[in-house]
Amino acid sequence: MTERAAQTREAHKATLVGAAVDLLVGLVKLVTGSLVGSAALVADGIHSFSDIVTDGFVMAATHFGRQAPDRGHPYGHGRIETLATLWLGGVLIFVAGAIAWASLGRLVAGEPIPAPGAWAIAVAVAALLAKEAIYHYTLAVARRIGSRLLEANAWHSRSDALSTLVVLVGLVAAQVGIGWMDAAAAIVVGLMVGQVGGRLLWQSSRELIDTALPEAEQNRLAAAAEAVPGVRGVHALRTRRIADDVLLDLHIVVPPRVTVSEAHEIGNAVSRRLRETLPSLADVTFHIDPEDDAGQTAHSLRPGLPLRGDVEALLEATWHDQPAWQARIDLDLHYLEDRIDVSLYLGRPLDLDEAARQLRRAAADLDWMGRLRLWQGPGRG
Repeated sequence: MTERAAQTREAHKATLVGAAVDLLVGLVKLVTGSLVGSAALVADGIHSFSDIVTDGFVMAATHFGRQAPDRGHPYGHGRIETLATLWLGGVLIFVAGAIAWASLGRLVAGEPIPAPGAWAIAVAVAALLAKEAIYHYTLAVARRIGSRLLEANAWHSRSDALSTLVVLVGLVAAQVGIGWMDAAAAIVVGLMVGQVGGRLLWQSSRELIDTALPEAEQNRLAAAAEAVPGVRGVHALRTRRIADDVLLDLHIVVPPRVTVSEAHEIGNAVSRRLRETLPSLADVTFHIDPEDDAGQTAHSLRPGLPLRGDVEALLEATWHDQPAWQARIDLDLHYLEDRIDVSLYLGRPLDLDEAARQLRRAAADLDWMGRLRLWQGPGRG
């Protein structure tokens, strides 16, 4: 079993346990609230039943959202969990509005509230303890497997526990003759549930528009990357979330004359260091820069410098009669500071200083040429 499959199974188990408790607690609250005439207890029972609906949705979302990436979804299916969290927040706000509206009407009407009795208070206490236990259990599983959706569901359970605490206050107040406190408690329950729903909507919406990690977290990642040997700087670091995974891309500045393979290995070292710094990092895309071009985008929009094929053709046309060009066995090009530095490796002995002067004089019209270097012996391969 893969790690992701094991995490999905653990999330399903926690959700099923929570659903079983929600069913039992919801039934007891509804029956007791109806018998004693407590609007707050009935509202709290409805809240518990809403948990069952969301539990089922959470199970479906974790099943499909934690499937491995495929051809049509190369970044995985994590947005399913994000959409589920968004939906969960909407459900909570709807339930909150229904509870608060009904209870406000009852409070305004001044309907008499009978004393609920000790056994109704005992039911509320038992429900409070059960929901608080489910909250801690689900939250522990969510943090162990790194599921923001399961964590949101845990807070849904905590909202039920908090609402039951408010109901308990209303029941005790009604028991001692302050009947209006029951309806007032139900309104408070609605506001609390709505606040949780609004928070879930806000978090999920931020994720859907690819909001970056907090600045402090980004600075920590940049510092980790810059500490890798061979890295001269880091810029254009961008982050975003897909459910519980973090995606990151960045530009890494390396010494300008290292080989492509060495520069790429420096990038791999940066990727490993970043994953150690942030275990939830699922994907790292790095761009190697031979010089710091932070904030510069013009080079990718304007006509660029000639590439190797064109450079060799231009040099052949310019240097075809030069002994150094005829003696070359290798050619290196370095694209730096909007110029092309040229390094020639010669296969036979020549006066390098004189050869360089002749080459530079002949190439005076090549405005893209930067530094010219001549080397005796085999090239860098």
